[in-house]
Amino acid sequence: MSILIAFLVFGFLILTHELGHFLLAKKAGIGVIEFSIGMGPRIVSKQIGETKYSLKWIPFGGSCMMVGEDAESDSPDAFNKKSVWARILVVAAGPLFNFLFAFLLALVVIAIAGANPAKIYQVQSGYGADQAGLQPGDVIQEINGKSISLGRDIDLYFLNHPMDGSKIAVTYEREGKEYTVQLDPNYTAYRMGISYYATADRPSFSEVTENSPAAKAGIEAGDVVVSINGTAVATGEEMAAYLAENPIDGTPLKLILERDGKQREVSLTPEKYEGTTLGLKASDYREKAGVLEVLKGGVQEVRYWVSFCLTSLKMLVTGQAGIKDMSGPVGIVSLIDTTVEQSRSDGALYVFLNVVNLAILLSANLGVFNLLPIPALDGGRLVFLVIEALRGKPVPPDKEGMVHTVGFVLLMLLMVVVLYNDIARLFG
Repeated sequence: MSILIAFLVFGFLILTHELGHFLLAKKAGIGVIEFSIGMGPRIVSKQIGETKYSLKWIPFGGSCMMVGEDAESDSPDAFNKKSVWARILVVAAGPLFNFLFAFLLALVVIAIAGANPAKIYQVQSGYGADQAGLQPGDVIQEINGKSISLGRDIDLYFLNHPMDGSKIAVTYEREGKEYTVQLDPNYTAYRMGISYYATADRPSFSEVTENSPAAKAGIEAGDVVVSINGTAVATGEEMAAYLAENPIDGTPLKLILERDGKQREVSLTPEKYEGTTLGLKASDYREKAGVLEVLKGGVQEVRYWVSFCLTSLKMLVTGQAGIKDMSGPVGIVSLIDTTVEQSRSDGALYVFLNVVNLAILLSANLGVFNLLPIPALDGGRLVFLVIEALRGKPVPPDKEGMVHTVGFVLLMLLMVVVLYNDIARLFG
């Protein structure tokens, strides 16, 4: 099922991209030799008029093969015979249709799940947001002068501008009025390195962080807490209540733990930790939206994912991320499979919404990637067309063809490396 869903997602993304080229080519009077989805040998094809429509075996990629696109042609409906601006529109149409497709998908998600305004839904006591007077319901407008539209814009801002301890200017709206505060992100906390569930079951540790104070004290996942500093705790709820009433600091805790039916006393000294955080939650907030809010939100969603893709590219260029962090078709199929499996327990609607959200990202990413000024991509072709528009004459076809050939070979080498990394992660 996951593989079928992945193929459908890829199919729609490719169809949308090539349909952009196809429709604008037809509008410009350019002959289309073949319109195909997929690569490799044909599964089925049908000739309609001048154009052969094909479905091919390899479900990654597609083509809109136009008359005179890669070679000179004297035909009046040839690509090379049309004005430079018509050719620019035809080449740019593929990526632009990907952005349009992402927008339409975003409308579906927002109409069903709601918009994602930067509205605070939780403020953590004692942290920067709380000290600055921010409250649930406040809507963040700007961070350090940068406009914020979506809740996820907050995370994206700090991905581009990591906190360094400096105060952060936050502009927010409350009851129709706008306020600006200076938020101190610095905080000091104590941690033990343990996780547990605050339930009616016996209080056992679900996870112990490696090299944490708990690990150094010999505590292991599965250990059951009998008492803390002489106070008996029978359930996870009672343990949570005790820690809420007695916040941890640097004072050692005396724990009675049970393992394999035997009890032992352990001294656990929490470790001081200094870090930075806003001390609020807003990124995941969604609320029902009217028609205008849905349309506005669709534009904001596409803008967000385009910005996210550009940030990822910047991280690759600056060395914050590497080729091993990139994913190709195999990695994307694996991601779709993981998304489907994790959403399955929540019902078909959540599976649908999460897959569509992923398709929005992929469509925006495909649009951005194809507009990059890389030879053999739409962006590379646009560079030569813009040069032609500025010079008043085209770059010699043999020279342009050589550049695109070299670019294609390099792209294929990159795809091989990415494919290898995908497979290594899959079986690693």
